Amino acid sequence: MHITEKGQVTIPKHIRVAAGIAPGSEVSFSLEGSKIVMTPIGTGVKDDRRGKLRAAAARVRVSLSPEFRQLGATEIMTFIRGDDAAPPRSRRGHR
Repeated sequence: MHITEKGQVTIPKHIRVAAGIAPGSEVSFSLEGSKIVMTPIGTGVKDDRRGKLRAAAARVRVSLSPEFRQLGATEIMTFIRGDDAAPPRSRRGHR
């Protein structure tokens, strides 16, 4: 295993699993003699930010009127920006 120019190293999966760390986990590093020791901080993995965003988007989506739910991302952004030049078009059957 080698360290990149930025000081990065890939922790082998079996070690990550055994230590209970995953993407989003927080760790600390310390030096014990000539050994570098990595220790997980807290009780586990931080909440997945993408998961939180998806859940929030789902809550918003449910609250929208049926007409608005049929719009695509471009139409929604046009509506939010207030660009009246391009009226929203329906995308029936797509979400």
